[in-house]
Amino acid sequence: MNIFLSAVSLILAYIAGSIPTSVWAGKIFHDIDIREHGSGNAGATNTIRVLGWKTGVPVLIIDIAKGLVAALLPTFLHAAVNGSDQMVIIQIACGIAAIVGHVFPVFAGFNGGKGVATTFGVLLALQPWATLDCAGIFIIVLLIGGYVSLASITAGIMLPVFIFTLFNTPSVVMKIFSVLVAVAIIITHEKNIVRLFRGEEKKFLYNKKSKKKFQKNI
Repeated sequence: MNIFLSAVSLILAYIAGSIPTSVWAGKIFHDIDIREHGSGNAGATNTIRVLGWKTGVPVLIIDIAKGLVAALLPTFLHAAVNGSDQMVIIQIACGIAAIVGHVFPVFAGFNGGKGVATTFGVLLALQPWATLDCAGIFIIVLLIGGYVSLASITAGIMLPVFIFTLFNTPSVVMKIFSVLVAVAIIITHEKNIVRLFRGEEKKFLYNKKSKKKFQKNI
């Protein structure tokens, strides 16, 4: 492992994760701070709810790309031998750096989103098939229940299940990381879980009329 290139990868990964896509999109195209509207979360879901699909979908794609690029940075920079345990470790470290950057972005006062989309991008780079299966679980749960939080939590829990069984990987580090991802998603959705049990969680519904009403008030 090249220590210098690994350090550069980590720094660049954090910077990439720190790009506050939803915050910048809200300010540039709608002259608002997305963190002051809707759920107050600087993520793609809240962006879609408040500002609509045209703004929210690009935000979602970029947030996913941040994690994907961050996890692949060590490969691009040849920080370690491809396929080695060292490469997997530095890739995971860079992925975590990008997620931390998204949650605590240096470019937005360290007040960001929950990092689900960026985490998806990281996992897509590391375990594409297991990640796509989790995406399928996410979509199914969302369509049935209508709750993004519940869909995210369910998909997160299923990740280590897929990694340990259907897509069993020889990498112990990857297995541990998958468990940590599941736990992290549950922890970051603690308030959502409480609202789900109380029946107070809002479903993911985008209403054009509510968007027009919102736009008139800003």
